[in-house]
Amino acid sequence: MKALVCHSYGTSENLVLENVNDLAPDKGQVLVEVFAASLNFPDTLQIQGKYQFQPPMPFTPGSEVGGIVRALGPGVSEFQVGDRVMATPSIGGMAEQVVVATSGVRKIPDNMDFKTAAGFAMVYTTSYHALKQRANIKPGETLLVLGASGGVGMAAVELGKMMGARVIAAASSDEKLDFVRQADPDELLNYGDGELKEKVKALTDDKGADVIYDPVGGNLFDQATRCINWNGRILVVGFTSGRIPEYKANLALLKGASMVGVFLGRFRKEEPVEYEKNFAELLEFYRQGKLKPIITQTFAMEEYVAAFNVFSERRVMGKVVLQIRQE
Repeated sequence: MKALVCHSYGTSENLVLENVNDLAPDKGQVLVEVFAASLNFPDTLQIQGKYQFQPPMPFTPGSEVGGIVRALGPGVSEFQVGDRVMATPSIGGMAEQVVVATSGVRKIPDNMDFKTAAGFAMVYTTSYHALKQRANIKPGETLLVLGASGGVGMAAVELGKMMGARVIAAASSDEKLDFVRQADPDELLNYGDGELKEKVKALTDDKGADVIYDPVGGNLFDQATRCINWNGRILVVGFTSGRIPEYKANLALLKGASMVGVFLGRFRKEEPVEYEKNFAELLEFYRQGKLKPIITQTFAMEEYVAAFNVFSERRVMGKVVLQIRQE
């Protein structure tokens, strides 16, 4: 089978598309024939050796796929060969085959294609956990989403609206805001000029946002701490800016505000029942047509460098996927 392999840390140009041995599932695993694999920001960190989880060399990146179950390992009874699934391996997704523990595999709704399946799990479970469990967001509260044009940002805008919040979608350019408009936010905010704080104050009668969803970090986080409402919650989702900021304790005191971490992997480990409940609810929302994921860029497997460059050049809007094979 073909697989994208990382033999040494560096940019996507260091990756190699090569033939490797076919896989076979072990006990409690299934073999998935991959039709589409999603790219996420952590993939770009992992191939550079900068992620919190680094597999041994060589490895195939990719933590989300959509495809068909082709073989079952010993003891597997909850799936059948031929099932259409989404799967979340920790690595190995950017290949024609991947083996995944059954806990990381879910049957997909009949109205979901494989590209959507590949880009669904991480962004929606992250943003739903952030808003539901970590922010405990209430209808009528104001939600400010930074980096709103990215995968998790778009999911946060969409979910925030569904959960009854007033949503301010913020991004660094008018082009990105035009894209975010598809998710029907209440307000659009361009922070490309560095004036996030003043613009948020203007949109909230000088009160600030009740919940700030921040996957960017860096200077935006610094400004976010100054435009949070009383009893507000700043959700720390990631650091796509490249700089991990520091929270000044006096601002938390003066604002009566909280900085709340959002780490999906730890949530899944510590609260598996709630994680599964969230996932089941999200899939039902999709079946009902309440969620409409947008796959904006699809690349052939051979175009992996261009696909990764969308992230390194900060051009991400929505979800980016590799088309491993045609449906």
